[in-house]
Amino acid sequence: MLVNDKMQQNYEYFYTAREGEDFASDFTPDLTPPQMLALGVFEGHYLNDCKKEFPHQWFKNAKLSLPQACAEINYFKIKSRMSLSEWRRRGWIIGPDPRGWFQWYCRYYMGRRIPEIDAWQIKRWRAFKRHYIQVKKNCPILDFDCRRRQRQALLQWAYNPLF
Repeated sequence: MLVNDKMQQNYEYFYTAREGEDFASDFTPDLTPPQMLALGVFEGHYLNDCKKEFPHQWFKNAKLSLPQACAEINYFKIKSRMSLSEWRRRGWIIGPDPRGWFQWYCRYYMGRRIPEIDAWQIKRWRAFKRHYIQVKKNCPILDFDCRRRQRQALLQWAYNPLF
């Protein structure tokens, strides 16, 4: 895959695993990238300029926002993300994925593997489970108004927030 978009020029990568399969044993996301996009993540303002990199069907039911982000597009209708500049400041943008975790996940899902980066991102994903545990511990079953910001964040990390 050759990538030429707003944030990346002439980046080339290859698929070495089957799409949606051959994940690391400790990486078991609840949601696929197209499911996440269809539910409403990142205020609809993610991957808008790089759709050519991913399968067309991913965007068939995606909730997207142009030209700017819109919290109403999120599943929980709430802003739940930090700016990309904040992610950079905190050192969370590494390697060849200038958009961060979700871009890494999309590429990983498609079959790209970079062992060191994969291990780092999977470790971050596993650490995010603490939010799932907090919501589960503090919210009545099916009370989706409880901890909406945390639930939206879970959704954006491929955890099912609807329990």
